[in-house]
Amino acid sequence: MGHGGNNVIPNVHFRKVNGCQAGRKNRVFMRTWLDQAGRKKRRANNRKAKAAKLFPRPAAGLLRPVVHPPTQRYNMKLRLGKGFTLDELKEAKIPRKFAKTIGISIDHRRRNRCSESLQVNVERLKLYMSKLLLFPKKSGTKSVKKGDTPRSELKNVAQNTLKEIIPVPKPQLRIKARAIAADEKEKSAYKALKKARTAKHYLGAKMKKAKEAAAKES
Repeated sequence: MGHGGNNVIPNVHFRKVNGCQAGRKNRVFMRTWLDQAGRKKRRANNRKAKAAKLFPRPAAGLLRPVVHPPTQRYNMKLRLGKGFTLDELKEAKIPRKFAKTIGISIDHRRRNRCSESLQVNVERLKLYMSKLLLFPKKSGTKSVKKGDTPRSELKNVAQNTLKEIIPVPKPQLRIKARAIAADEKEKSAYKALKKARTAKHYLGAKMKKAKEAAAKES
């Protein structure tokens, strides 16, 4: 059979015989993983050392909000975000400067697109504040400030070693099938959306007309 085109002449070297087990070069291309158990132990020791360094603060570090990931593929899930919004802190009645000192992360760029996400994170903050124990900065009695936990409650305090400090709730994705109600049959989602879209479209013209009418009356 002829050689078609100006291509490289095939000259294959079958040197990888039977999984690189040819002669004295037995297993020469195979990689071992003999330090797997050692690395596992080292990671565990590093986690323990980090937790001991952070004691009595949570081993996970800062408290982070629950957010929905972007894109249609992942937005039904929940994960930890970068930080709480200023609106969430305001709703939970936590000053932003004070939040930084008690282990709450803040993200001034993030915005709340719906009231549901706002309420979820506000409840998360309130739960955190209800479980929070504030140690006085110094050992003297004069160093105890307003809001600090009494010393009687600070004995034998256990450290929070959870990955998320407060676990991320798992949303119930499956919806059980049910019969369509009579009032739902009468309503039309298309008509409701169409009406809302039309009202938004003509809102500016209506406001202008009302303003002009009010000016004429005055």
